[in-house]
Amino acid sequence: MKDLEKIISILKQRGFVFPSQEIYGGFKGVYDYGPLGVLLKNKIKNLWIKDVVFRRENIFLIESSILGLRKVYEASGHLEHFHDLLIECRSCHQRFRADHLFEGEYGEVSYREGKALCPLCQGELTEARTFNLMFKTYIGPVEELASEAYLRPETAQGMFYNFKNVLNSMRPKLPFGIAQIGKAFRNEITPKNFLFRIREFEQMELEFFVKPEEAPKWFEYWVEERFNWYLKLGFKKENLKKYVYPKEELAHYSDATVDIYYNYPFGFKELEGIANRTNYDLKRHSEYSGEDLSYFDEEKKERYYPYVIEPSVGVDRLLFAVFVEFYDEDEIDGEKRNVFRFPPFLAPIEVCVLPLLSNRENLVKKAEEVYKDLKDDFICVYDDSGSIGKRYRRQDEIGTPFCLTIDFQTLEDNTLTIRDRDTTKQERIKIEEVKDYLREKLKF
Repeated sequence: MKDLEKIISILKQRGFVFPSQEIYGGFKGVYDYGPLGVLLKNKIKNLWIKDVVFRRENIFLIESSILGLRKVYEASGHLEHFHDLLIECRSCHQRFRADHLFEGEYGEVSYREGKALCPLCQGELTEARTFNLMFKTYIGPVEELASEAYLRPETAQGMFYNFKNVLNSMRPKLPFGIAQIGKAFRNEITPKNFLFRIREFEQMELEFFVKPEEAPKWFEYWVEERFNWYLKLGFKKENLKKYVYPKEELAHYSDATVDIYYNYPFGFKELEGIANRTNYDLKRHSEYSGEDLSYFDEEKKERYYPYVIEPSVGVDRLLFAVFVEFYDEDEIDGEKRNVFRFPPFLAPIEVCVLPLLSNRENLVKKAEEVYKDLKDDFICVYDDSGSIGKRYRRQDEIGTPFCLTIDFQTLEDNTLTIRDRDTTKQERIKIEEVKDYLREKLKF
């Protein structure tokens, strides 16, 4: 098991992830992303868009609002179904999600006279009560039911209530999809496990609309597509598995659901879910809005509500899995090394340019020329601070796959060395060949 606390420490130190509002004591269940974290998140999101949207026909990217009317979440079923069971300790006032509590996540639950006791202080626990996970707010100056609104708990509903807009503007035929990346918010009772269970997070979701009779076929298609995408990202197959939901565990809208699990430091947990949501959402939004969200099939000459297949992944959970999957420790020349072995196409910094010596003006000038030539085409940094060995180690620790070193031979024949992060081996290459070399190595 990888040392999660050590990984989290490196992520903070190197500018990947920061505890939010730390100077005020922190904000539980909320994280900020530093310069390298933002670069890595954007890489992940762009790869998802490339694979899910641009590789295919008839999938359209939208961006819907974060604020949603009460009516939207009445239609979606969130006001009725989107809750957890909350249990509180009468002594220490710690709050627990009931399912997590009795699954032993806080330690073994003991009993006194038939009543469950707090695993933290042995105080008496309250009865379970429902707790809606949505953040409620009000639009305008008056707090009343008519002005009630919610921060969206998922991006999906924006794609359903925009179904007719996309249909009318893009005129697609089934099957077609609407995709979205955006923030979602859930008032988790007990956020925990770093980026795994948090209150503000980002989702990448696809709603893929199909003919009802073709839903099982497309469901299986997307389960395999999404599982294979993680293998393409470089995840080891043994760190992934599929969990098929039994009927009694399905959400109120689902006819079938498969989760892709990743082997986090605390065990296999959900990374992505793929659900056959049937025609539940379009029918409900039609009913509650009074707008007809059905589809007219030109071939069949009939109107019906399409079924929808939904692959949905949390960007933060995926980022967490990436950190765990590609973190490594080894020894170079007798010195211990921390290294993120990100695949080159995923690395936040793609290449670093370094002069061999920072106190030799001719080397520095040439290194700066190479850096300026590369930075418009690649995510590139320049580093001349400290010994060359320490600079290599810094780049290894943030996962930079290639370091270009300008040395005295460079001044003679216009070549430089390219150092590979994983092997630490170096090869000489002509400066005019560097861009083609990097483009080939950075392919996804």
